Amino acid sequence: MLLNDITPLVRLIEPEADALGFALVRVRLFGKDDERTLQIMAERPDTRQLNIDDCAELSRRISDKLDALEEAGKDPIEGAYRLEVSSPGIDRPLTRKQDFIDWAGHEARIVLTEAVDGQKQFKGDLEGIDSDGMIAIRHPRTGVLEQVPFALIADAKLVLTDRLIEATVPFSMEGAEEEIQITSTDDSDDMSAHADGEEEETH
Repeated sequence: MLLNDITPLVRLIEPEADALGFALVRVRLFGKDDERTLQIMAERPDTRQLNIDDCAELSRRISDKLDALEEAGKDPIEGAYRLEVSSPGIDRPLTRKQDFIDWAGHEARIVLTEAVDGQKQFKGDLEGIDSDGMIAIRHPRTGVLEQVPFALIADAKLVLTDRLIEATVPFSMEGAEEEIQITSTDDSDDMSAHADGEEEETH
């Protein structure tokens, strides 16, 4: 599977997140050879976060799903890789159109795959997204309103500001920096899972 071709993985993983009442935020596959990582971010719709138990539960479901496919000869990822499940955290990535509506009024940094009016990087306050998929972002110093197409986004995330921290104070910080990692190899049935700051468990 090509590293940038994650659509089949999203189709496999999203139902597992949905079954637990979680919303899938992002799926990434990166790294080379046996150092690859399958990174999954998800959230509870009510808190916009996952705690460590949520991460562990989702990790187990996804791991079981991928193991079953491997046993059936339909492994979507050949070779060894590490499965990493986490909460998006406060300065979260923005991956869905709804994110640009939900986080309007907060500062974001956007990088495009190709330049728009000679510019590929934008930073400012989000002002939503229209029906044509154009994101409005206002420059913090000049006040100029710029528009960038959602379809050209290579990377977008919120900037950690006092305003953002205040807006997320009602949400629990538990698990914001936690990750669940599982290492999978083709030549071993052993898998290990651990959460940052917790003891490692091998099974």
